[in-house]
Amino acid sequence: MANSEDNLFTSLIYRYFPYWPLFVLLFAFSCGAAWGYLHYFAVPSYDIAASLLIKDEQRGVNDPKLTESIDAFTSNKTVENEINIIHSHALMQVVVDELNLYAPIYEEDRFKSIPAYTSSPITIKLKYPEKAQEFGQVYFSYDSTQNQVKIDNLKYGLNKWVKTPYGIMWFSKNEKQLKTTANPLYFSIIHPKTVTNQLLDKIVIQASSKLSTVVDIFLSDPIPQRGEDILNSLIKTYTKVAVAERNKLATNTLAFVENRIKLVEDELKELENQVVAYKAKNGAVNLSEQGKQFLQNVGTNDRGISEINTQLAVLDKIESYVVSKNNSAGIVPSTLGVNDPVLLQLLQKLYDSEIQYQKLKDNTAENNPMLVSIKSEIESIRPGILENIANQRANLIASRTNLMATSNQYNAALQAIPQKERELLEISRQQLIKNNAYSFLLEKREETVLSYAPSAGDVRVVDMAVSSVLPTSPKPLYIYLVALVASCVIGFIIVVGKELLNSKILFRSEIESHTRAPIVAELSYVKQPKKGSVFKVPTEASVVEQFRQLRATMGLYGRTFTKKKIMVTSSLPGEGKSYVSTNLALSLASSGKKVALLDFDLRNPNTTAQFELFKEVGIIDYLSSDIGADQIIRPTQFPNLSIAPAGVEVGDHTELLLNGKLEQFFAYLEKEFDYVIIDTPPLELVSDGYLLTEYCDITLLVMRHAYTPKNLLQRLTQSNKLDSLNNVAIVFNGIKPRGFVKGQYGYGYGYGYENKYGNKSYRTGNVASKA
Repeated sequence: MANSEDNLFTSLIYRYFPYWPLFVLLFAFSCGAAWGYLHYFAVPSYDIAASLLIKDEQRGVNDPKLTESIDAFTSNKTVENEINIIHSHALMQVVVDELNLYAPIYEEDRFKSIPAYTSSPITIKLKYPEKAQEFGQVYFSYDSTQNQVKIDNLKYGLNKWVKTPYGIMWFSKNEKQLKTTANPLYFSIIHPKTVTNQLLDKIVIQASSKLSTVVDIFLSDPIPQRGEDILNSLIKTYTKVAVAERNKLATNTLAFVENRIKLVEDELKELENQVVAYKAKNGAVNLSEQGKQFLQNVGTNDRGISEINTQLAVLDKIESYVVSKNNSAGIVPSTLGVNDPVLLQLLQKLYDSEIQYQKLKDNTAENNPMLVSIKSEIESIRPGILENIANQRANLIASRTNLMATSNQYNAALQAIPQKERELLEISRQQLIKNNAYSFLLEKREETVLSYAPSAGDVRVVDMAVSSVLPTSPKPLYIYLVALVASCVIGFIIVVGKELLNSKILFRSEIESHTRAPIVAELSYVKQPKKGSVFKVPTEASVVEQFRQLRATMGLYGRTFTKKKIMVTSSLPGEGKSYVSTNLALSLASSGKKVALLDFDLRNPNTTAQFELFKEVGIIDYLSSDIGADQIIRPTQFPNLSIAPAGVEVGDHTELLLNGKLEQFFAYLEKEFDYVIIDTPPLELVSDGYLLTEYCDITLLVMRHAYTPKNLLQRLTQSNKLDSLNNVAIVFNGIKPRGFVKGQYGYGYGYGYENKYGNKSYRTGNVASKA
């Protein structure tokens, strides 16, 4: 693992370090751009947070028993539902209207616009914000001496509705102004729904933990005061709506109870008048003990029947309420006398779902997944309520039947009591029933009235909105880090793109991936003399050393080395075959070996021209006449080095290579010289090189860095042309340093020695032995 990391680090250093000035320049530019962005374009943003405590019985937070006994209308909530309500369009729309967020005011700085929530001298309110047309930038000025706002050369007063080209507006002094500004001011008009959606996207509401009922509300805003006002207004609106709904339910229940009390009072007065009239008319006497007992039993049964009738009436109203509802919110009928906890819980759940459905329906589409889910929940609750009502009705009817049968038995027994007493007892029994009902209604009225008493409610504010002291965005360290990464990425793209998109051969590995021929030398770039100039001995020590390494790599120093004839060719003109052949010949000659340099490039004899033998007797004349081989071999000013020029009639002489004299010519050269270096035409242009290969022992194919096309190498390999050459070895010529680093002798950070891991690799060994 450590070795792999070292290789990766070495590869990166090798590949990109030569371009360090480029990376430094890009990094300086990126840091400058980041600094400019932070100081001139970025608008700092602050984090604002608030928290609420929601009473959720499922998570262990509920009202104490005393509070429940006083406030019968407090409903238990779930944190998830309350989060959706707080995050609803309805509540946020109220906040937008209350704070006039649909008409934001900005101050225009040099490079950016800054919200002027605390610096604008005025605030703007629209009379009909829902109908207002949107405007981008409307510039205005404020005259503090005359308390007038100037828009488009028109002046408007404060604290009254005025008609402007942008709608009916109300201009007033900004009570939240903390500072003044000299920058130009302008306002925009945005549709309230657009502002609402933007705020809902920015606000994050979540429970502090899975088991907690504390809800945290977060908002990020460029103006801390505005962010605090938005969250505080949202909390205020949420609690206000919750209290209003509870009071509305209590008001409807109180009206129902008051109406019932009035009816019972009238019935009691009627019964009392009947008792007085009966006693005055008939002179009623005291009942016997037996009559009292029967009367007590009958009264008990009648009370039970009356309670059952009351419960049946309530069930009928509840059933009518459930059947007639169409997912619209409304007031649940009074459930007085109904004690079934399952039915009460289902009714409360239906009411809560309908309220939530109605809120979401006004602000979301009908196919909204949350709306469809709530509607399905409502439809699933109703059958359960109706089934429960049917079961209770059946049980109540059966109980009423039993009580009526028992009452009939008591009534039959009471028939034996004198008629007067029985009639008086009947009136007294009805009076007792009405008294009990009257007491019950009075008790419920007091409970309903007590529900108006101030209480902690279902929600408690833990923390009002508080903003961060310092901006939380943008973060300078993060921006500079992004700038650093961006500069590196851009640098990498430039370097990699420059090399990968290049259609020429740049790396040794590209040659090795397409051919198995060994690379025997990598020659650094040397500025070539003009065409036709006289050949000069290389003065750079690096060039001399590279050709020594070429001799060593080919094994030319071996005592038993017998392959003397070396053909130097290339695929295209300009790859440096003449440069390689002449310098290789000079290097061998300088070691004390007799070397013959043959210029077989009969069309473009550059080597001949370098030795000032152009248009003199040479190879063409030898092949086309009876001149002897010794007559065309010319000595040079360099010891041990001779040259055979191209000849007088330079041109296309390919057919002369087939006349059979080459075999005699090479036999003579092999006998007279230790090494024969043959400079041939490019392989892609003419076939001379393929004809001469049979007379040669080794073929050096020169490829030039950033010059030889990659597709040419692929074409040579795919066409198997290299297989027709004897003992092919490749010379990678003209290697330039990468980037801006000048490595000694062309090594270090050049292109030639790059391999898979970026390390230097050297081809050593005897080419002849490999062949």
